[in-house]
Amino acid sequence: MDLAFQRVDPPVDADYTIATQILALCRRTVVLNRPDSILAYNEKLFALQFRDLMTDTIVTRRASDLREFLAQLGGEMIVKPLNGKGGEGIFHLIEGDRNLTSLLEQATGFGANWTMAQRYLPQVREGDKRILLLEGEFLGAVLRVPAESESRANLHVGGKAVKTELDEDDRRILDAVGPVLAREGLFFVGIDVIGGKLTEINVTSP
Repeated sequence: MDLAFQRVDPPVDADYTIATQILALCRRTVVLNRPDSILAYNEKLFALQFRDLMTDTIVTRRASDLREFLAQLGGEMIVKPLNGKGGEGIFHLIEGDRNLTSLLEQATGFGANWTMAQRYLPQVREGDKRILLLEGEFLGAVLRVPAESESRANLHVGGKAVKTELDEDDRRILDAVGPVLAREGLFFVGIDVIGGKLTEINVTSP
């Protein structure tokens, strides 16, 4: 084949890793996205290379760290697993919730799972913008507006797709992220932006 386009939903588990490593052996076939880069860049952690474009964020597997971070943020934050997809395992946590301890236990797998926590951005009620890039250049965008009863904006949990345009913050993020994606052979990528803040860089199945 001249071209192989790998586009499989996360998680990046053992089967996915082996399939990607096999594709990395191809010499006559162009593989998109570059296998080595897919394996190198976790979709949540990759964004931390552009920390100045993000909101307050930590990565930990200790519930005590998350409690302390929640207090620092004023009692409201988002937690999400590092290997999730489509909003799976994302919790909107609020200080005083009687389920808080249980939710932190679930998020961290009782200390076994690395978890990302971020300041809750109320602008998510206006929409979570998915911006698609092709070879580091802007391709298109859609604003995903969450349902009234949901914290998550993902379309399959009731989010509504709304026409949108890039603003100044979006363009600043693209200017920083785009050249890195092109350099690393990440041909087709979707980045998520809420309230002018970069939240994720989706490289496996944007």
